[in-house]
Formats: sequence, C-alpha cells, structure tokens
Amino acid sequence: MTVKTEAARGTLTYSRMRGMVAILIAFMKQRRMGLNDFIQKIANNSYACKHPEVQSILKISQPQEPELMNANPSPPPSPSQQINLGPSSNPHAKPSDFHFLKVIGKGSFGKVLLARHKAEEAFYAVKVLQKKAILKKKEEKHIMSERNVLLKNVKHPFLVGLHFSFQTADKLYFVLDYINGGELFYHLQRERCFLEPRARFYAAEIASALGYLHSLNIVYRDLKPENILLDSQGHIVLTDFGLCKENIEHNGTTSTFCGTPEYLAPEVLHKQPYDRTVDWWCLGAVLYEMLYGLPPFYSRNTAEMYDNILNKPLQLKPNITNSARHLLEGLLQKDRTKRLGAKDDFMEIKNHVFFSVINWDDLINKKITPPFNPNVSGPSDLRHFDPEFTEEPVPNSIGRSPDSILLTASVKEAAEAFLGFSYAPPVDSFL
Repeated sequence: MTVKTEAARGTLTYSRMRGMVAILIAFMKQRRMGLNDFIQKIANNSYACKHPEVQSILKISQPQEPELMNANPSPPPSPSQQINLGPSSNPHAKPSDFHFLKVIGKGSFGKVLLARHKAEEAFYAVKVLQKKAILKKKEEKHIMSERNVLLKNVKHPFLVGLHFSFQTADKLYFVLDYINGGELFYHLQRERCFLEPRARFYAAEIASALGYLHSLNIVYRDLKPENILLDSQGHIVLTDFGLCKENIEHNGTTSTFCGTPEYLAPEVLHKQPYDRTVDWWCLGAVLYEMLYGLPPFYSRNTAEMYDNILNKPLQLKPNITNSARHLLEGLLQKDRTKRLGAKDDFMEIKNHVFFSVINWDDLINKKITPPFNPNVSGPSDLRHFDPEFTEEPVPNSIGRSPDSILLTASVKEAAEAFLGFSYAPPVDSFL
C-alpha cells in the first residue's frame, strides 16, 4: 500500500488538473439539470421569451463547456432537435448509437430489444416505449417512477441496472443490463416445479432484492415469475419497476389497485390501504408456485380465483418440509398485520428457519453457486428467450422518429409529460 505525503498530495499535476476540470464540468451538468424544467417551460412561452430579462436568463442558462468554446458553429438543428425534450436532451445517447438486433420482450407500451452499442461494442437490453401509448392510458407517472427506481438500484446485485436513458420526440429509451439466462417463468414452464433447495436459493435472492427496495422506501408491488430473470450464471435479477411505489416509509400505506391477478394480496382485492407486506405476500405466492407448479388459490376463472384469495384457506400438500410449510403459512397470511414481515420487514424473512442454511453475506456477494446454470455461450445465445419474441422482426421505426409527427401538439404534450426522463452516468464515469 502506497502512502502519499502531504506535499505529494498538494502537488497539482497536469493530469490532476484535467481530472478536476472534468469533475467540475460533470458537476455543473448535474446541477443544471434541476433548472431545466423551469427554463424549458419559459422557453415554450413565446410572450415571456420576448422579455429582455428572460432572454438573458435563457442565454446564460446554457454555458458552453471550455473544450467546446472554440469549436466550429453547429449546423441548424433537425426537426426532432427543435422539439423541446427538456433535460432529456442527453448529448451522450441517441437511437443511432445502437444496432438493434433482436426482440427479446414485449409489453403494453413497447418492446425490449437486444442492442449492441456501435462505439463500445457492448450489449444492452434497450426498452423502447411509445409515448403516445403511455399518454393514452395516463401511465406517465408510472414510467417516471420506473426511471426513478432504476436510478436507485445501481448498487444491488439482484436488481437490473440502468446505464442511461434518453428520449426522442415519440419514444422513451431505457438502456439496461442485458440478462440472458431467461425468465423464471420460462424455466418453471419447462420444468413444472423446482426442488426445495433451488426454490430456497431463488427465494433468498428475491427477498434480498425486496428488502433493499424497502430500505429505500419503495414497494415493488408486481413480483411474479415473468419479472424475475436469471443472469448468465443463474443468479436472480429483478426487473420491470413500472408499478413500484416510492416514499412508502415503515408503516406507511398506499391504496392504488394494481398488480397481476394471480399474485394480488387480499388487502389489495379488498381495495383497502396496504403497505410493504404486499411484497411478502407475493414472495409467498412465487415460492408456492416454484414448489407446486401453480400460484396458490389459482383458478382459470378470475372471479373464482379472487374469491379463493379472499376466503379459501391455504392448502399445502405434504411433499415439502415443515420449515417451507411454516414460511408459506407466514407469507400467505391473509391478515397483513399478522403476515411474516409485518413487524420487522426483511429481517423476519431473513431469520426464518427455512433460510437457516443461507449465509446472507455470501449470498449478497454471489459466493453461493447457483443450483442451475443457464449455460449461455455469450450475448448472442438466445436459447432462454421465448421464440415468440426472438422470431419477430425488429421494427424499422425503433431507432427513428417519423418526421410527420414531430411538430404536432401531441408531441409537445409528450415532451412536457416526460421532462427529466433522461439520465446520464454520474460524475466518476466522466473521468
């Protein structure tokens, strides 16, 4: 270990000076982001823009970076650049930076694609969402919440990471970790159910991820096998944060009716206020499905299934251990105030006898060998993705915005709705 003297630390070398300049530039970029919402609204008001003081504010709010001051003048902006995209004018990312290779998932508002960054040659999962579809269903708050939650997930090994996000006039782009071990749902379909040690391993990693979200006052609300991925080694990666609810402190509640029918907790169905224990119910439902092949209380008739969730006692077949039985009974307790996790949240799950064989420090550091290895040969190995997605042609419109809609009122409305969507990496990645 090298110890520098005070004199050495005080020496301002050329490389250190360059580093300090880079830090300052990045810092100023980050600080300016907070003013952009206000500035963009002023810029959209033609009357306000004529006021000399406002023009002065707009002029000084866009300082040039030192290394660009002597550059040649830029060409006139294209139509898409003329649209106000707010702070989302992320100069570090645009659709043409990527080769979009395969469709690997689909949702209500768009698609997830395997993409290779042209300059970095790195592979990413890029979630491309249609603004028009989001606005039509009034889901913009959920999308912005997903973006906020993704920004908080960068330090947890079992949560998908966001590299950056940006938008065009009609689309939103999340650039995410590419995970190609397959959905837990896909593997459950193929194998019907898992042996208890394998189910325990997955449940522990899921619980760790949920506990971390709860520590940030975030309730996940949509745990299901389709939202649980396996990475190339076989570890859990939780994804899709569109239904997350932020700012739910310990004992705090919310009341939005949302989730997936098979995994809805009784209090949600009753349309009562609910808290973070809703996630522990869902963990119980997923663990039950891993052990038995179907969710608890399942019925093809949705009304009957809802009635089962509310009124039918939990029935457990005798082919599981007593500790697994006890855990399921605790997690699938209909009264949320008596549910496992109601008093001490993740610590109650962590200390349950079912997980007594788990070394939680080793788990979080990925030192426990997963019970199943997806054996993928590399990024292009798509064997664990549903052919329904991968055989679909990549739409030509993914990487571009049709010029015909660029100046419509709906695009201006979309720009306003998604102000602040874009995210660039933090300061240390500029060095």
